[in-house]
Amino acid sequence: MKATKIIEIIFKKYIPSPFTIAVLLTLVTLVFALFFTNSNNETTTGYLFRILGFWESEIWNANLLVFAYQMMLILVLGHVLVLSKPMSTLILKVTKYCTTTATSAAIVSSLTMLVSFFNWGLGLIFGALLARKVAEDAQRKNIQLNYPLIGASGYVGLMVWHGGISGSAPIKINESGHLKTMMKSLSTSTDLNKLPELISFNETVLSWWNIVLFFLVVIAVSLTFFIIGKKSKPTQIQLNIYERINNDLPKTKAEQLDQSNALAFLLGGIILITFFYRYYANLLSLQITPNLINFFMLGLAIILHGNIKNFSKAVGEAISDVSGILIQFPLYFGIMGIMKHTGMVTLISDFFVSISTSQTLPIFTFFSAGLVNIFVPSGGGQWVVQGPIVLESALKLGVPLPKAIMALAYGDQITNMLQPFWALPLLGITKLKAKEILPYTLIAMFVGMFIYILGLIIL
Repeated sequence: MKATKIIEIIFKKYIPSPFTIAVLLTLVTLVFALFFTNSNNETTTGYLFRILGFWESEIWNANLLVFAYQMMLILVLGHVLVLSKPMSTLILKVTKYCTTTATSAAIVSSLTMLVSFFNWGLGLIFGALLARKVAEDAQRKNIQLNYPLIGASGYVGLMVWHGGISGSAPIKINESGHLKTMMKSLSTSTDLNKLPELISFNETVLSWWNIVLFFLVVIAVSLTFFIIGKKSKPTQIQLNIYERINNDLPKTKAEQLDQSNALAFLLGGIILITFFYRYYANLLSLQITPNLINFFMLGLAIILHGNIKNFSKAVGEAISDVSGILIQFPLYFGIMGIMKHTGMVTLISDFFVSISTSQTLPIFTFFSAGLVNIFVPSGGGQWVVQGPIVLESALKLGVPLPKAIMALAYGDQITNMLQPFWALPLLGITKLKAKEILPYTLIAMFVGMFIYILGLIIL
């Protein structure tokens, strides 16, 4: 496709590495904050150092570092789970149907989005590993594929995650008292009384209109990638095939323990028993948390790998492929700190609110959330900063809270296709570059954007 080729050339020529993008965004945020948020008319030098203080304090924010560790574990454990023999066998059953670029792109993108609806971390790693296995299989069978398109197909789950079961905003508003606690310092007692104790998944994630939009996006993106795949040219694939450990006969007592199936099943079993005891009530009420997800994946991964040696090797493989994301977390936390403490997020959101009506607020919330996500690529962080503004605006204009909140979720998730931060694990696994997949994810972004905007207007 001519348009795809033009976008591809532009991205390859002008888009730097994800870490460089994070550095540039930091500098841009500093400059914008310095010249547009100095409401107290401080000296430029004095205000600059105050902004730098906001930046530094959030880089080492203890709560955010806990969040970063939780997210890293979701990525690592999801990766470890997919590297296990049962999951690898399941993926290989899928790859046998991936005989052309078109069918491969459609299968990888649709399955990735379906898995991401249930858990974004697992979906991201599943999509990356599926794309990698499709490429490995094509390399082994000498099948010609456009590998960057397949890699992009493994990333599109990040454009549906926030409207799914692991979405940050739907999870938080499903907690009893969260809405009133969040709005306590911003709203009057009259407005606080308008807030419900919680907003359940039945009103957001599991509502009929969200399910309809989700499946429309899955169908539209998969079909779009199928069409692109029909006209795209194959690329060269050079990958080393990941091999699981062959259990050689242990020579020492220590090696016997490392390769003991009994020890792995005992530890994994204890973790899973504890998991169901501890989180049974949360599962019934669909209160999904990062700790719940990680604890379950830890126990299941140990059991599926069969012994500690295989599990440890898979952990090493997983960590090396997601390590690039670790150092970027603090940079984005710093950006979030600048935007939060200087009022930049409020300025962005207030601008959209000032030009909104009850009919247009969800649309402008969608766009403002998409813009903020480019600077703060964390759904949880964005909800903390932008959520109160969305809630207050919805209360003032009489917009249903579930609709306003999901508009934020849709806007936040859609620009992940433009912001390569969360693509780092996929890039590490597939060995592709951001500039290679972004031309295709950008097309997916526009397709999804059209559906979400139309849905917010009609539904």
